[in-house]
Amino acid sequence: MIARLRHRIDGWFLSRRPPSDRIELTQRNVYILPTRAGWMLGATLLVLLIASINYQLNLGYLLTFLLAGSVAVGMHVCHATLRGLAMHLLPPDPQFAGAAAVLRVVLDNSRRSTRHGIGMSVRGSGQWAWSDVPAQGSATVDIAFKAEHRGLHPVPPFTAETRFPLGTFRVWTVWRPAAKVLVYPAPEPHPPALPPGEPRVDSPQLAGARAQHAGDYDGIRPYRRGDPLKMIVWKKVARAEAAGSSDLYSRDAQQAQRQELWLDAQHCGLADHEARVSRLCAWVIMADKLGLDYGLRVAGRTIAPSLGEAHRRQCLEALARC
Repeated sequence: MIARLRHRIDGWFLSRRPPSDRIELTQRNVYILPTRAGWMLGATLLVLLIASINYQLNLGYLLTFLLAGSVAVGMHVCHATLRGLAMHLLPPDPQFAGAAAVLRVVLDNSRRSTRHGIGMSVRGSGQWAWSDVPAQGSATVDIAFKAEHRGLHPVPPFTAETRFPLGTFRVWTVWRPAAKVLVYPAPEPHPPALPPGEPRVDSPQLAGARAQHAGDYDGIRPYRRGDPLKMIVWKKVARAEAAGSSDLYSRDAQQAQRQELWLDAQHCGLADHEARVSRLCAWVIMADKLGLDYGLRVAGRTIAPSLGEAHRRQCLEALARC
């Protein structure tokens, strides 16, 4: 019951925060309350005051009001440390499901003194990233965010706080960014080999090609003297060198003219949709590392064969949204 009530209050509180990727902290959106140490210090000052009144101790009065003045100054400094700070969220990069995404927040300080001990975290996560912001400068804070499921997720609300200088007060704010982070599906840990290539539709050997090329599609052959440098598959050469081999590999242009590599959800051999998406994701990464031209068919969407980073991102985005 208490948890449900707290959840409703938290939802009502966040709904009053308009989403924005940039926020400037003012007195309207910065809050302050004593910490546990602050409440203990307040109780100690009350005891000192009562004892000083009861026994008429002038030094007791001096100590009590000296400490109370220090607490008042600390409260003002603590609130001013966060007030006036500007925060800006950089566009988040896509991440794979189950992996920690890094959300980068830039803190801008326009005043002539350093702001110390500013912490940021995803609201409710309990994991804090702390930073000092130099005078009339900026600092970047990296905040971890882990999404368990693929898709387009809104960036969760942030909490920024400080307890500088005495730790007796906690000054905090809640920020609700408007950006969204794209989460790719988690690739299958140990996927099978790439599916066999399919004959091109315009190939004159359409009838016999499907039977001849039942093996795994790779589109790669050993290097032959006279092959142009642009045909060399440098990624495969680098892996061969790491394994202690000096062999070179080139693209098989003739095979590429006869076959196309299609990553099709119907060829995964799995009944569960999420398992098929996970296998397709692993195949996309595998084909990209091999430097192959590949196409994708999933959930009624077809992406024509190509290669490169932009094609890889397009395929992974399609898998994230299907």
